[in-house]
Parts: sequence; C-alpha cells; structure tokens
Amino acid sequence: MEAHSPKVPVALSSASVYPLTVHDAFAMAKDVGYDGLEVLITGNAASQSATALRALMDKYQLPILAIHAPTLLLTQQVWGSAWAKIERSVILAQAVGADVVVAHPPFRWQGSYAEEFVDGVRRLTDTTGMKIAVENMYPWRARGREAKMYLPHWNPVPQPYQNVTWDFSHAAIANMDSHQALQDLGQRLRHVHLCDGLDNGKDEHLVPGLGTQPVAQSLQFLRDSAWEGVVAVEVSTRKAKNAGQKEEWLGRTLAFAREHLQVNNDTEQVTGWK
Repeated sequence: MEAHSPKVPVALSSASVYPLTVHDAFAMAKDVGYDGLEVLITGNAASQSATALRALMDKYQLPILAIHAPTLLLTQQVWGSAWAKIERSVILAQAVGADVVVAHPPFRWQGSYAEEFVDGVRRLTDTTGMKIAVENMYPWRARGREAKMYLPHWNPVPQPYQNVTWDFSHAAIANMDSHQALQDLGQRLRHVHLCDGLDNGKDEHLVPGLGTQPVAQSLQFLRDSAWEGVVAVEVSTRKAKNAGQKEEWLGRTLAFAREHLQVNNDTEQVTGWK
C-alpha cells in the first residue's frame, strides 16, 4: 500500500465527468488512483443497474462507496415518483455494497413528499440501516430576494437529519463557513462533496483552491477529528478541453484531498465534535 493512502477514502463522483457515462467515471478513477466511486443515478442505463455496476466494480477493482439518488432537477424523469427515487437508490446501494445514499432536500412544490420528507427519511434509515445523507443546498434569489424553494430548508445543519452530506460549492453560494458548519454538524456529518466555489450565485464546483471556501482547513478538521466517512470529489470538468485535462483536474483534486487528510505521525488526534 502506498504511504500516502489516507485513512479517509477519497471517491470520485461520476457527476465529475458528466455528461460522460459511469463507465468513463470508473476508467478515470482507476487511471488517476481514486479509492472508489460515488455513482450519480442519471438517465444512463448503467448507472441504474446493479448488474452493470457490479461488472464495472469487478473490471476496475474499485468499490462503490455511495449512491447519489436522482433528486436533481436534471434527473426528475428518472425512476418515477419522489419517494421511489429514494427507495430504489437504497435498494441499489445495498446491492452494490454502498452504505450511503446522498439525497437533496425536496422542493416545496413536491407536496406531501416535501412535507413528510424528514420523517420519511428517518423511517427509511431505521428500517433499512442505510445512511441517507441529506445534502446542503443554497438559497435561490429572484430580484434580490430569496425565493423559498426547499422544504424544510436548504440548510440541513439545524434540521433533525441523522446523516448529512456537505458540499463546498453549495456552501459558497449560500455564503456559509464550511469549517464552522462541519463542527456544528458533528457526528451527523456522513459524507463530503469535495470542490470549491465563489459567492457569485453560480454552482461551479471548482477545483479546491480556486474558490473562497476554507476547504483545506475543513479537511484538516476532519482528519484531526478522526472522522469516519467518505470524501467524494465532485468537481465540474465540463469546461475541460479533453480527457487529459479532465484527468489533470481530477488528479489535482485527489492530491489536494490526500495532502490535507493524511495523518502524519506528529498529528495529534482530537475529538472535535460537539
């Protein structure tokens, strides 16, 4: 095993190579040296199939560490009703050996699903044992005013979720201090989307260091707190000129993660949770 291998596994989210396929994500993860993958369920058939995903796991000898439910606006047509998206994601995660399902908070217009979301996620977690980690989002603004889009809220920190995913790009749009948020979440923090962002209203998912979030400090906090979760790289590579540049950006982000998550012999382990 290489000396720099971190205690916290670093996965590649297939969202990082979108609109390429989950097969491409596996190939890039293997080439660059990631510890596993987070698979975003999209319209791509392989991303929805346990059989296809297990075949890719065998081919590339990489585990799937998380499944991202199709709760994005661009995946509204995938897997039918809102609850079906979550339930089928849990079944798929169980089939491929992942123990985390990432889900976005519901939109207010999603009716009873939105109203019952907190209780429903708790029940599904309790009955299946799957960690359904609700992701932080950000306020939508129209004419300078916030449009209340999410229920119960875009910010999961004060909500009674058992498990939370933290995304640095979303935090940047919301003008939140991620380092403080991770401390406030404590042991409810289950999963991290590694990227960066600017407070410009754009969800850019930048390579860490190109935005304004305290990404390095946040990863170091997780390291020093002996956090037990997965860091999934979710940077946008759509503006890359070719596959080589995509791999360069993903490699740079992986190196950044390992640098700041690596436990050195002289690093004192602390219990940083509230």
